[in-house]
Amino acid sequence: MTEPSPEFESLTQRLDRLISLVERAVPPAPTPTDMSSADAFVWHPLPKGLVAVPQVNRIPLQLLQGVDQCKSELLENTKRFSNHLPANNALLWGARGMGKSSLVKAVHAEVNASLPHTVTPLKLVEIHREDISTLPDLLTTLRASPYRTIIFCDDLSFDGDDASYKSLKAALEGGIEGRPENVLFYATSNRRHLLPRDMMENERSTAIHPGEAVEEKVSLSDRFGLWLGFYKCSQDEYLAMVQAYVAEFSLNVSEETLRQQALEWSATRGARSGRVAWQFIQDLAGRLGQRLDGN
Repeated sequence: MTEPSPEFESLTQRLDRLISLVERAVPPAPTPTDMSSADAFVWHPLPKGLVAVPQVNRIPLQLLQGVDQCKSELLENTKRFSNHLPANNALLWGARGMGKSSLVKAVHAEVNASLPHTVTPLKLVEIHREDISTLPDLLTTLRASPYRTIIFCDDLSFDGDDASYKSLKAALEGGIEGRPENVLFYATSNRRHLLPRDMMENERSTAIHPGEAVEEKVSLSDRFGLWLGFYKCSQDEYLAMVQAYVAEFSLNVSEETLRQQALEWSATRGARSGRVAWQFIQDLAGRLGQRLDGN
């Protein structure tokens, strides 16, 4: 048997190296996610797949104070969706710290808790703002799922020349396939139109046709049939939030002391919101030597 020539061995080694490089450059096919393993997931685009979240960071719906109208509308919309009835994509916009993302997660848990055991639970999938351009891939993954799913994006907004909003527009309403019947999209944002005001005004002032210059980007918010506005809370609403937490966790503090310390806490931060109320409760519980997990 003739031994391989040095040239043949060199070629073989080069081919082996080339194959190795190709294998590293091309990611393996994504492993199908078992969506029965959890009720909540996080979408990861590289490698593409859904990662289960065994325990969601959320608070009970009844603890969200000062947002009763938003709570009622989002809960009703989500219940209709879980019951295979028409429902709208929702944009929760407005003041920081008023419980927009907390409401989405709390409503998801509330709806699942009310479903009969014979009904498949509603799934919640979080997609990060920087991954919005991969939303069509996520929709393709969920289209074949037997579960009804809410895709959730927290703190959604677009700046400058960011063109990823086009992926979101097409996924919500446009395209030949359209949004899957078993998928709904909920987003939170500090901006009603998902764009900074100075950017919109700049485009209006420099364009030949000011209205047309921003129409494409502003129309993104029109893809959300349900708009829920969150506004800065009053002092009474802030104190109601604090008192609800105190009652929920059975914190041992007098009403007078609670009021005084809660108002002082908000004054030092220059704000009143659900987030500020929760931060105060964590500080208060720590000083009292009490835990907030029921133990």
